[in-house]
Amino acid sequence: MIEVEKKFILTPEQEKSLIYGAEFLGEKKNTDIGYDDADFSLTKKDIWLRNRNGKFELKLPMNEPIERRVSDQYKEIEDEDEIKRHFSINNNETIADFLAKKGYKPVFTINTARKKYKKDRFNIDLDVVDFGYTLTEIEYIVDDELKIKHATDAIIEFAKKHNMDTNTVVRGKAVEYIRRNNPKHFQALIDAKVIK
Repeated sequence: MIEVEKKFILTPEQEKSLIYGAEFLGEKKNTDIGYDDADFSLTKKDIWLRNRNGKFELKLPMNEPIERRVSDQYKEIEDEDEIKRHFSINNNETIADFLAKKGYKPVFTINTARKKYKKDRFNIDLDVVDFGYTLTEIEYIVDDELKIKHATDAIIEFAKKHNMDTNTVVRGKAVEYIRRNNPKHFQALIDAKVIK
């Protein structure tokens, strides 16, 4: 599964337009704990390992270079055995034990109230984060790398129909948290060209 998404900050009018006629899928509270080591060796490669509500998830980048990036593309892995294979973790070892042994520690803890919608082929997430950040993600799931450009174009077209600004780069929750709380980590992500 490849997640193609673009983030937006919406006005009340844009949000109203976006969710008008959409199917409301529900509301959920998520607690995300993100992990990295002291050198930020994962996030500097745009690899995001988190524990969401007690379950590990891994996002692996499939992005274009930052200068040309219009949307974010990640292979999302939610199966713990697959995550263990990615990190070559011994089968009798838990992911938590592996992280402790290798010196990976939490680099952020974020609580989010999320409202989920479905409209046409798009998943829409309206997120309100506990540190005073609000954003919207429009997501299109594809099963093949060859479909990424089509998905990105479709998201842009869909956003324009709702008068949304498609040129502004909006930071994700984790990056915004890091920007506000760890300037050294934030600069490392800029230097590694993970973010602008």
